[in-house]
Amino acid sequence: MPLNLLKKVRRRFGISAPRMTVQTHVAWYWRMLGLVVVLSCSFAMAAWIYDAGRRFAGYDRTEADQELSTLRASVTKLSEEAAVLRASVHASDSKLQIERTAQTQLGRQVKALEEENARLKEDLAFFENLIPGEHRDNTLLINRFRVDPGALPGEFRYRLLLLQGGRRDKPFQGNLQLLVTLQDDGKDAIITLPEEGAAQEYKISFKYFQRIEGTFRVASGAKVKMVRVRIFESGSTQVRAAQSFNLS
Repeated sequence: MPLNLLKKVRRRFGISAPRMTVQTHVAWYWRMLGLVVVLSCSFAMAAWIYDAGRRFAGYDRTEADQELSTLRASVTKLSEEAAVLRASVHASDSKLQIERTAQTQLGRQVKALEEENARLKEDLAFFENLIPGEHRDNTLLINRFRVDPGALPGEFRYRLLLLQGGRRDKPFQGNLQLLVTLQDDGKDAIITLPEEGAAQEYKISFKYFQRIEGTFRVASGAKVKMVRVRIFESGSTQVRAAQSFNLS
C-alpha cells in the first residue's frame, strides 16, 4: 500500500506530472467589446476598400448623386414647361374653336343678309315696274310665290309678296288659302289650308304691300306636286288673286 501511494504521488507531482497552464481571467463584456471593435474595423475597412475599388473603376458616388440631383431638377423643370405648353395649346384650341364658331355664325349672317338684299332688290324692281300703273283700278297682285322643301320630313316653306294697286284709301283685310295637290300611297289628293283652328295664322292686313312667309306640313311619305295660293277679302267668298307653283 505505501508503495502504490508513493507512485501515485510521484506521478502527480513529479517530473512526469501533467503540465498546468495559468491564464489571466478576462470578463465577458470586455471580450464582447473587443469583438465589436474588431467587427467595426473590419466593416470600415471593407467599405473603404469597396469605395476605393469603385473610384479606381471610375465610379464616384458623390458625383453620381450630384448628377442624379441635376437630372431630377431637369426632369422637374421640363415637366413644368410641358404643363405650361399643354395649357397654352388648350387655350389656343379653345380660342380656335371660338373663332371657328364665330366664323360659321358670321357666314350664316352674311348669307341671310345676301338673301335679304336680293329680296329687297327684287321688291324694288317689282315696285318700279308697277309705278306707271299706280292709278289703275284697285287690284291685288301676287308676286314671287314660291314653295321649297323644309328641314324636316314633310315640311314645306312658302313665301310670296302681295301688292295693292290703285288708290290705297284703306288697308286690305283678308285671308290666305293654300291648295296643296299631292300624291300619297299612290293616290292623288288635295289638302286645303288653313286647317280648322289655324285660320288666324293666315290672316292678311296691309295697305301698300306685304311679304308673307310660312310653313305647312304633310305626311312624310307624301309627294307634293303643286301648291296654289288664293287671296280672299274679308266678308267675301270671291277670289281676289291666285297663283300656282309646281314642284314636280
